[in-house]
Amino acid sequence: MENTDFTQTLDSVDRIVRSSEFAVLIRDWGFATITVAVREIQQSIRDAHVTNENLSNDDYVGKVSAWLSEHGNCGYVPVFNLTGTIIHTNLGRAILDADLLDRAFSRLQGPISLEYDLRTGKRGQRESIIEERLCRLTNSESAVVVNNNAAALLLLLNTLALNKKVLVSRGELIEIGGSFRLPELIARAGCHLVEVGTTNRTRVSDYRRAITTGTALLLKVHKSNYAIKGFTQEATEQELVDLSRSAGIPFAVDLGSGALINTERYGLPREQRPQSSLKWGCDVVTFSGDKLFGGPQAGIVVGNSSICKNMNSNPLKRALRLDKVALTLLDETLKAYEDPQTFETHVKLYRDLQVSERILRHRASSVQKLLLKQLPDFQVSTEPVQSQVGSGAQPDSFLPSIAVVLTHTSGAVMQKLEHSLRNLHTPIIGRKHRKKLYLDMRGAEPLDSLLNELEQLSC
Repeated sequence: MENTDFTQTLDSVDRIVRSSEFAVLIRDWGFATITVAVREIQQSIRDAHVTNENLSNDDYVGKVSAWLSEHGNCGYVPVFNLTGTIIHTNLGRAILDADLLDRAFSRLQGPISLEYDLRTGKRGQRESIIEERLCRLTNSESAVVVNNNAAALLLLLNTLALNKKVLVSRGELIEIGGSFRLPELIARAGCHLVEVGTTNRTRVSDYRRAITTGTALLLKVHKSNYAIKGFTQEATEQELVDLSRSAGIPFAVDLGSGALINTERYGLPREQRPQSSLKWGCDVVTFSGDKLFGGPQAGIVVGNSSICKNMNSNPLKRALRLDKVALTLLDETLKAYEDPQTFETHVKLYRDLQVSERILRHRASSVQKLLLKQLPDFQVSTEPVQSQVGSGAQPDSFLPSIAVVLTHTSGAVMQKLEHSLRNLHTPIIGRKHRKKLYLDMRGAEPLDSLLNELEQLSC
């Protein structure tokens, strides 16, 4: 039998990938990834021992797109978050306002005065403006910022209690996403955890009895992703302030979410604010930048100037510091908080929390109408549902919403639908519950773009 030299009959990989037809795929996936895909497709042709069909560049684009759908990872792309979890850790937490991003990135297109003091012409402090704004907003003596709240807590513990004891209630020994646990973080910071009280009841007297000469810190931790109900008791911040003062031991509060405004105005339960904890006498407070604060990922510490100074002098601080992009985004977010009249215009999270029932129903009606046409084999209905804040913020509070609900008699067809939604140009992520797929309309923005994506759907 005559052997065919398939290597000679197939086009050059480099020529194919550099053709104009591949420009969009390269933009979305990267040159090296597309090159790997073309090589894999050509190898499959060789392995199949089929006669070269003289594939055109458009043919290759189709085959590469199919290969990427199955094997590729295009990285970070915009998605529609229709899960019903507003601040979704897996989907980037708080969404930043487009105008705020424009203002921030317009400053980042060239050199910026990151660590340069324009008044003196000498080296400056990269966080000085952030500290000034945080102090004004929280009535704090000083402030420190790092790359997330776990880092803030790590730096605080290592600075105040290295090789010493930290007192924490057993009811506050949290585990956050990715199996990260507070006791392990305390150990990594070089501190010794002393568990106080019980899971459901911890009194200030439990802390008092646990204090020894080796105790360096009293720590109260926000129950970020769970709630303890029933026969419960916990020491208040004011009680622990009084105890820390009498014992001469610093008292720190990890608030987790970090709301600077009254959350009750937005239909949520009251969230403890950093400025309130400081007013009661807490020495330092830590919180996140990308949860109820509504900004970029950051860990924020406000409080006693001496403690903050020591944290900034800790060698760990350089390893945990924010870069110029995050600092600029944080600066713009803090500026938005300085004017209560325009605050909601620039902090998108709080606009999303106020979506009216009328708008939700309009979105649901539009999506349902389109899906009835696109997916005739599915049952498509609308239901009232409860959205949650998410990402360790108010785990037992919900907001009323409307969802478009899709069902099918075949589980395999439902899985295919979810796969198809995830593989749209802008993926659509819903929530599966009891063999139904819920598309929560709180995340259906912009609606026109969502409808355009759904028009491409087939299943």
